[in-house]
Formats: sequence, structure tokens, C-alpha cells
Amino acid sequence: MKCYLIFIALFISSSVALDCQQVDGRLKQIDVSLGQVFGVNSNDNIYTRYGSTWVQLPGALKHITIGPAGVWGVNKDNQIYKIVAGQWVNVPGLLKQIDAGGDEFVSGANMVDGIFCMGRQATMAFRNAQTPTAWEQLPGALKYYSCGPNGCWGVNSANQIFIMKGVTPTACKGSQQWQNIPGSLAMIEVGTDGSVYGVNADGNVFRRDGITARNPAGTGWTHITISGACQHVSYDLGQLWVIKNDGSIWTCS
Repeated sequence: MKCYLIFIALFISSSVALDCQQVDGRLKQIDVSLGQVFGVNSNDNIYTRYGSTWVQLPGALKHITIGPAGVWGVNKDNQIYKIVAGQWVNVPGLLKQIDAGGDEFVSGANMVDGIFCMGRQATMAFRNAQTPTAWEQLPGALKYYSCGPNGCWGVNSANQIFIMKGVTPTACKGSQQWQNIPGSLAMIEVGTDGSVYGVNADGNVFRRDGITARNPAGTGWTHITISGACQHVSYDLGQLWVIKNDGSIWTCS
């Protein structure tokens, strides 16, 4: 089954159509990076994609992430987990959303929208509950926070969009000066390649254009017209993965 997405760039009359195909299964959240696909469904069951097959993993998570920092997730009680040697290991701390897309560091938001990150050394060294953890709190409040090679992006409870610049593996808090980006999104994801996609409160999908190392904030938003409302997106290796409100899964390239 195929559909088509039309990219409509603000202030640009041209559009680009992507070929989209529905993938079997149902998920509420998905994350893709480094050629790997992970997701969770409405029952908090955990899945990863091997070829054309979903394989269920042990455990239960409400949010999962894959990236240079490994595979991490949080459960319904906001407990944090990391896959170590093929097993889920509890990480001290509490988050409602987590992101492993930074350069071997993790970040996320807690139950009261507090923003946290853990630098590369502590992130990559974590093995068990006895391993020291070093969560660092950033100023401000966000409900969703995601990082990539050119900075970290987040949205707050009012769906305002922000970027944190100057983020590095050894300084995951960055400049600690938020830049507000025009627009409104309910969730936002930064790809391993630095691409930024998000979904607004009406289920519309947007892509940030013009992002470079010298201009991490980019230049504008492109609206991606999709049939049906969406709740989550993630991008990797030229493919946009879309979860619609009915839980259906789509890949577009």
C-alpha cells in the first residue's frame, strides 16, 4: 500500500513527493538511527526491526531510543534503562522521555519537564547500578528533548520550539542559552545526521531546513502533507518513519 507525502516549503512554490509504504504492525513511538529501528506499542511492548520482521524484546517501556549512545528507554514509572551486553540494566534517575542521538551522550525530560543530560564518559561507561552516573540539569522546562551533531532541540508544554547550541560530548549542557525557534510542535526528533523533524498538535509533520554546523538553527520549516494525523516521526539513512494516530507505521523515501 502506498501513499505520497508532499513537501511544501514556506515561501517556495515547488514541492517534492516521497514514495511511502505502510509497514506491518502498530506502534505509538519509534526511533531509528544507525540503520536500526526500535519502537514501543500501546501496551509498552518493545520491538526492533530485523529485515522485514518485528522482533519483540523482553521488558516494557513507554519510550525507547537508539543512537550513538546505545539503546535506552524509560518505563511507565519513569525508570531509566540501558541495554548492556544484551540485557536491560536500570540506570539511576527518572525521566519520562530519553534520547540517545547525541554524540555518545544521552538527554531527556523528566516528569515535571526538567531537562537533563549525561556526558559521553558517564554514558558510555555505564554498566550496572554501581556505575557512577552524572546527570546534569539544564535551565528551563521542556516536555521533549532530542540531540544531534549540530545541537539539541526541544519543545515545551506550550509547544514552543527551542534549540540549545554549543553542545558537545563533554559539555552536554551546551551554551545554556535557549534560542526560541518560530513555530509550534508537540514533539521533535533530531536525526544522527542532524536532520530535524517534528509533529504539531494537529498531527501535521514538519522538517527544518537549512541546518548546518555554522547555522544549527536552520532557516525555515517545510510542511509535509500526510493523509491522516500523525503522532511520532523519526529519520535515518534517507527514510522518514511515521507513526499515525491509529498506530500504523509508514516509511517514506
